[in-house]
Amino acid sequence: MVDGVKFLKNSTTPRLFVAATRQNDGKTTTSLGLLAAIQQTYPRVGYIKPVGQRFVDIQHQKIDEDTVLMDRVYGLNCPLNDMSPIAVETDFTRRYLRTSNYAALASRIQRAFDRVAWEKDLVVCEGTGHAGVGSVFDLSNARVAKLVGAKVVIVTRGGIGRPIDEVALNQALFEKEDVDIIGVILNKVMPNKVEQITEFAQKGLRRRGLDLLGVIPHVRLLSSPTMDLIREELQAEPINGLEYIHSIVDDVVVGAMSVAHARKFFRAGALLIVHGDREDLIESLAVSSSGGASLKLAGMILTDDLKPNDRMIELIRRLPYPVLLTSEGSYDVASKVRDVIVKTRSDDTEKISLIRDLIRSHVDVSKILNAII
Repeated sequence: MVDGVKFLKNSTTPRLFVAATRQNDGKTTTSLGLLAAIQQTYPRVGYIKPVGQRFVDIQHQKIDEDTVLMDRVYGLNCPLNDMSPIAVETDFTRRYLRTSNYAALASRIQRAFDRVAWEKDLVVCEGTGHAGVGSVFDLSNARVAKLVGAKVVIVTRGGIGRPIDEVALNQALFEKEDVDIIGVILNKVMPNKVEQITEFAQKGLRRRGLDLLGVIPHVRLLSSPTMDLIREELQAEPINGLEYIHSIVDDVVVGAMSVAHARKFFRAGALLIVHGDREDLIESLAVSSSGGASLKLAGMILTDDLKPNDRMIELIRRLPYPVLLTSEGSYDVASKVRDVIVKTRSDDTEKISLIRDLIRSHVDVSKILNAII
């Protein structure tokens, strides 16, 4: 019993809790890859994100977006509302602090876990942020891991000093809740430093009684947004066809310059942000595209709600990359694009394939399974 809440009924199905030291360390990426790797040995895998903070409305239910991703990619055959039992809405914390309904929330998580685990070989639980996230409503990641009886893998960003310091903080909270930590995965390590960081991270973690389970090299593709994600974040209007909307953005350029100067930025992966009335730039891009010079440009965003004239629209519709229109100014758009949180989506097939390969190649999945089975 945890603070008056009975333990969940299912105590036999193996379960793994994927935590992190901070937001965007790679929990979802790791969970996505682990599901594929685990299915090679245990085909019937369940997934649950007990507490979610970013959600979408599906059939009048608020479902965490990572839950939607896992379900669409793997077809997990679990009810979505059980895979995402608690959605932290805008006023969730205030309502909780007024009513303090911990027992009801904890029981909801445990009942959801029992249903997700039904006839499954193993369940992957994904946390939200670092170990302490959710403490304000008594459902920190450490507490949730305890409620579902799971052992933990901690994902942190590559390095030696800061990652191990942050792991130590998270370790303290998990240990306070009497939750076992299987080990640590270092993510987003610069490829030329993998060998060095592996050696010293192993030494540092071993001093804390923790195993290093894997070192995943940084791959820029996984940190780069697609044009579709940017369209969604900006609520921008597509002007031409959507067949190129999943192109990857590697660089952002604000086209507040002459055409001659701008041409050097017409390259693969570049997103050009320009005022909608810059007909000179649009025509230059059209000419370059007809010659094949910029066929892999990531896209273009026209700002300030300045929609080009009909002749320009016809040129844009023939461009082999997406063009979006937004009411926001160029520098506001550039700032939002650079700050966008890159999340893998179910139609990002190239990214998903890469994630599976990275986890399979760089994480000791067998050690994780041996620790929970």
